Amino acid sequence: MSAPSTRRPDARRPGTWGMRTDVLRHGHGHDSDKVGYIELFFDLVFVFAVTQLSHSLIAHPDGTTLVQTLILGAAVWYLWIDTTWVTNWLDPERLPVRTMLLVLMLLGLLMSSAIPEAFGDKALLFALTFVAIQVGRSAWTTYALHRHWPENGTNFVRITVWQVTSGVFWVAGALVPDDSWRLILWIVAVLVDYSGPRALFRVPVLGPTDPSTWVVRGEHMAERVGLFIIISLGESIIVTGTGFGDLELTATVVLAFLAAFASTVLMWLLYFDRSERRATAYFAGSASTGMIAQTAYTYVPYLLVVGIVLTAVADELVLLHPLGHEGSGHADPWTAGLICGAGMVYLAGNTLFRRATGGSWSLPHVAGVGALGLLYATYPVLSPLAINWISNGVLLAVILGDVARSRRAAPSGA
Repeated sequence: MSAPSTRRPDARRPGTWGMRTDVLRHGHGHDSDKVGYIELFFDLVFVFAVTQLSHSLIAHPDGTTLVQTLILGAAVWYLWIDTTWVTNWLDPERLPVRTMLLVLMLLGLLMSSAIPEAFGDKALLFALTFVAIQVGRSAWTTYALHRHWPENGTNFVRITVWQVTSGVFWVAGALVPDDSWRLILWIVAVLVDYSGPRALFRVPVLGPTDPSTWVVRGEHMAERVGLFIIISLGESIIVTGTGFGDLELTATVVLAFLAAFASTVLMWLLYFDRSERRATAYFAGSASTGMIAQTAYTYVPYLLVVGIVLTAVADELVLLHPLGHEGSGHADPWTAGLICGAGMVYLAGNTLFRRATGGSWSLPHVAGVGALGLLYATYPVLSPLAINWISNGVLLAVILGDVARSRRAAPSGA
């Protein structure tokens, strides 16, 4: 998403911002940047969406469903982060903005309900509601900005053109009867969506958005993305708790439950304790917040969400078969791949996030990715439960290594 121009209308002039005839956020500081309750209410739909994604993969644990889940997850994330960009500039306490969010909630609920059969009988429901949200929200924002901020209303004209273009591929994919063509068309749609910000939403005649006009309320954006990470971690807790509650209580099942809980805690620590606070301070104090937000808060968090969702699926499989299928004593390639791959994606997302928010490449994170890759090769001899605990040990080692690295880098006496 592009951001508003730094130019501000005169708040004291009758008929402009002083009269609150617009729906834009005003002021600076915590009160103007805080997340509104309507935004938290809006997020409830995405609790459901993340649940649908993970449960679909649990019900159909195969490579095809994994690819489909990644495509649908990319759509869900892009929809949510686009809305977050909009509420970064529009005041959710204003009735028109609240109404917009409630309409988006209804459409989002319909879209989320279609996720399990999005590559089946409910493809058109998923595509139409997704496109309606994307195009409708951007068109409405164009209208909302036109009177008081026309130069940035033009930015949303560009965004709407891009979303109409991707929408053609989403709807076309839903209409084709062949699953292979649907997959191809929806991959193209995702690529169009994710290319827009990097292409500065360039369109004929209007040209690209000027990145020097991109302004973001840093604290609001960082808090919103952090809340989505919490939503995703919450889904991991739900999957673990539900799965554990349905099983007979044995020592092995308890160990699998503890491994699942430990992985959730470690992922929380990696982002919120080791990355998020420093990144928020850097982001809020930067002069080029728009470009930072495009990378660090638009693209990179999707990797974190993917890592969390795959971890939830892996934890469920370990709970069901902690010692392997039929007690074989070793893991199958799919379960081991999910355990190790989830951790690798999450660590990669973390180090990219840190790099995008002013930090350097994290050697402990890179080493952790390599260690998990090596761990995967042990699936013929180790059980899923053992692999899960060792992967947790790798995440813990990354955290401890990062703490030690930070202390060495800190000024003496600090």
